[in-house]
Amino acid sequence: MTETSHISRYHTDILGNGYQQLTLHFPDDYDGPVVATLIRKKSAISSNKAVLYIHGFIDYFFQTEMAERFNQQGYDFYALDLRKYGRSKRAHQTLFTVHDLSEYDREISRALQIIGEEEHDSVLLAGHSTGGLICTLYAARHPQHPLLKALWLNSPFYDFNTGLLKKKLGIPLLSKIGKHLPKLRVPSGLNPWYVSSLHRAFHGEWDFNLLWKPKSYPTVALGFIRAIYQAQQELQQGVRLAIPTLIMHSDQSRFPKRWGIQAQNSDIILDVDDIAKQAKKLQGDVTVMTIHHGVHDLVLSGPAVRAWVYQQLFGWLESKNL
Repeated sequence: MTETSHISRYHTDILGNGYQQLTLHFPDDYDGPVVATLIRKKSAISSNKAVLYIHGFIDYFFQTEMAERFNQQGYDFYALDLRKYGRSKRAHQTLFTVHDLSEYDREISRALQIIGEEEHDSVLLAGHSTGGLICTLYAARHPQHPLLKALWLNSPFYDFNTGLLKKKLGIPLLSKIGKHLPKLRVPSGLNPWYVSSLHRAFHGEWDFNLLWKPKSYPTVALGFIRAIYQAQQELQQGVRLAIPTLIMHSDQSRFPKRWGIQAQNSDIILDVDDIAKQAKKLQGDVTVMTIHHGVHDLVLSGPAVRAWVYQQLFGWLESKNL
């Protein structure tokens, strides 16, 4: 399919300002019809380079500053709203439902195919949190992909943020139950201050859809826990990455029980020590960077912190001739 035929199917995205979206259709799954949404914003600088960004859990693409930073550096920017997230959620679906993270391989592969057809030959695959775990395993499973040239992982979800006993016994048990009862819900354990720390209606500076990224999410389906656990088990066996990889995480994790500055200068979702520990098991050209006072989604940190994130990221890309 030519770029011209893709252009005819793009339409203006909800973000406006040059953002476009394309609906991707896939075979029915256990919940019925499935779509994903490819969002793009092209750089004013003609380029063969592109970024494909994969969001995290309870998330969707809204980080326009990140897209525009890449545009300024000469990258065409693409992002996916995965099936059952954000723009891709359909009425018959429950938000965020997944039984195996490999379900997302279809939309990543289709997006990369389209990016290639739109005259790009170099792609940085980028993922945040659960998206970081998804991207890590996708890159490991596709070591010869002709477009993938580098991997950027923003606070990847490499382990559950919980105590040792629950990691060793509780999570594996829930995963086993999840095989048979994927819709059964259990307490999520997510810190309730995270979204409040980000959204401008509360304590933050960002605007996003609180139906797609809700302020609280008290329970989680066992199907999701099983999908994450199985993916983490695969990762923790040690995988090889054939492309240069940059992993970034905050310098500290906290779990505030009331509102305070910790919610805006710490990762309050994952344990950064877990990220660092699991990153050491990855084989290949892997660089790990600690970001002082970063929040869980590092590009949503305070202005000085995220400026440092971009400086380090683009410096790293330049060092890899990307």
